[in-house]
Amino acid sequence: MQTDKDKFKKEFIARLVALTVRVLRFATKLRQDKNLWAVADQLIRCTGSVGANVVEAKGSPSTRDYTRFFEIALKSANETKYWLVVIREYSTELRDEANSILDEADQVGKIIGSSVLTLKGKR
Repeated sequence: MQTDKDKFKKEFIARLVALTVRVLRFATKLRQDKNLWAVADQLIRCTGSVGANVVEAKGSPSTRDYTRFFEIALKSANETKYWLVVIREYSTELRDEANSILDEADQVGKIIGSSVLTLKGKR
């Protein structure tokens, strides 16, 4: 039987995949402006890194390694938020979509940040 914790983890990973897919689709719009090509690439990399590091943590041999993967995921979430703010400020046409994705990235970052604090015993 699946526990609430297991269910949350599974749903969280699905949420990270959905965020990455959403960013990939958003990047198609970003690439319509040549000035945003590099930003689109950075956004894809850092957003993908969030989910990849959370998933990679599952195979960690120690709590220390597990925590480190979550720390990296948190840094990537923060970088994702940075690039979305840049896009929001640069393009009025993309502002609403950037804000919507930014909201999801912020929520994901808060969950990961809370997990890091718990793992480090600071909660």
